[in-house]
Amino acid sequence: MLAVLRKLGWFFRQERKRYLIALPLMVVSGLIEVLPPMMVGDAIDAIYQGTMTWRSLTMTLAALLAMTVVIYLISFTWHYNLFGGSFVVERMLRSRLMRHFLKMTPSFFNRNRTGDLMARATNDLNAVSLTTGFGMLTLMDSTLWMALLLVMMTVFVSWKLTLAAVLPLPLMAVLVGRYGGWIHDRFTAAQDAFGDMNERVLETISGIRVIRAYVQERAAERQFAEVTEDVYRKNLSVVRIEALFEPTVRIFVGASYLIGLGYGAWLVFRNELTIGGLVTFNVYLGMLIWPMFAVGEMINVMQRGNASLDRVNETLNDRPDVPDVPNAAEAGEAADAPEKPGDIVFRNVTFRYPGSPVDSLRNVSLTLPRGGTLGVVGRTGAGKTTLIRQLLREYPPGEGEITIGGVPIERIPTDRLKSWFGYVPQEQFLFSRSVRDNILFARDEAGEEELWRAIEAAALKKDLEFFPNGLDTLVGERGVALSGGQKQRVAIARALVRDPEILMLDDALSAVDARTEAEIIANIRRERRGKTTIIVTHRLSAVQHADRIIVLDDGRIVEEGTHEELLALGGWYKKQYERQQMEEAVGLEAGDRG
Repeated sequence: MLAVLRKLGWFFRQERKRYLIALPLMVVSGLIEVLPPMMVGDAIDAIYQGTMTWRSLTMTLAALLAMTVVIYLISFTWHYNLFGGSFVVERMLRSRLMRHFLKMTPSFFNRNRTGDLMARATNDLNAVSLTTGFGMLTLMDSTLWMALLLVMMTVFVSWKLTLAAVLPLPLMAVLVGRYGGWIHDRFTAAQDAFGDMNERVLETISGIRVIRAYVQERAAERQFAEVTEDVYRKNLSVVRIEALFEPTVRIFVGASYLIGLGYGAWLVFRNELTIGGLVTFNVYLGMLIWPMFAVGEMINVMQRGNASLDRVNETLNDRPDVPDVPNAAEAGEAADAPEKPGDIVFRNVTFRYPGSPVDSLRNVSLTLPRGGTLGVVGRTGAGKTTLIRQLLREYPPGEGEITIGGVPIERIPTDRLKSWFGYVPQEQFLFSRSVRDNILFARDEAGEEELWRAIEAAALKKDLEFFPNGLDTLVGERGVALSGGQKQRVAIARALVRDPEILMLDDALSAVDARTEAEIIANIRRERRGKTTIIVTHRLSAVQHADRIIVLDDGRIVEEGTHEELLALGGWYKKQYERQQMEEAVGLEAGDRG
């Protein structure tokens, strides 16, 4: 039950000052709070015996007032420190999770659903936060506060009456402990179901256009209802156990009250206890109600927190499958890695995606001199994107070797490697910000001149004239306010504003027309003289100028050479080029007729 506190030991050590203030003050507050019942009992006995004076009554009332003020100040201080700590641990773990997400490779996100990761960063962290705040409060109240009250009742009132009144407590502790074990398992299942629901919501919102296009609103609603029903059932199973806590505690508290009043009255009749003592005992018994409830609350909160912390730690303990170079000393050759990349060389590279039964690249060998342009073409699924992903180190290396400037790629620190790249993927992702913010995302310190140079190179300048607020136009979630071609050009401008040593375009011109494509290619050739460029495309017109073109088929290089050399070979490249030229001619003719 208290395992969650051991798992959070690092946090309590780090925030020990906060808890060294809060916990002792809680004890001091408790020591003061047990005094008023004794004073009230003594006052009642004095009144009953006729020995009470106005002076003693005034002093008693003044003391009670002073203690109220002191307890208020102390309670404020420990509340602030204790519950402030709960927000600190939530912030720390959320930041740690975000840093972890940013370090992970695509394999991690393939294994974990986005909705489940969101649940761990929200609901689960809330449960852990509750443990370090309210959980610590219930722990103190159900142990030290209860023990203090029992000591006062035993030593200063009647040990016989106390022993009789607490007889029901051991059985209550056994039952409540059993409930806690059930809650841990059921709450874990409920949180998993909540993650599934998050994933379905994200999927539905992202695919709303497709859902409407195929008139699948009812089907989506039905599927979501099934998911929410599962969440409801699993949360209800948690609530069923939680609902047992309060009635169970109330039954045993009621039994304690019944014993206390009945046996206490009998002791008064036997003159073994005064009226004031019985009043004091009943006040203490009333104060004991919350610690009894706190036992149930503590077990509930601790088990929830433990289940949630296990889920969070499970995510944090997932290590990247592409380890970074620790430091230059351990990196060996990385210490001599150039500041700027040299030739890119693939030597007999074979790669298979994790979990896949087939190779996506097979014995690929090529050399791209620094400053050269490489065109990568081939059928869909031939391995073109996979080739680029090898340079990005998104997955563990396969067989063979990849070097940049003579240094194996796995020996180059990731930060340095990524600093060389400007990458435009097939599926462009735009943030729900302005056009300016999306372009400057790659290099926020870029000046206006550099910004506009990138915009012109991406052939985006003309479009800005039609945007409502120019560069400050909001693009909407994932760029929904822009056309496909505009999104691609914003993404290209984002890569170009960085002025990368190696630019990689992965089918990044598929949504623009032939004229705009030619303009962008011409601009890139002009702006990037002396820098390396890799262009993956289905349109052969985009790579005609390349220093070298490779044709991939089923993960193998089946043709390579310049544009002219490949045409002379008379293979797939020539056939595809002629087909595309014919399609373009037909399209232009149809356009002229229109």
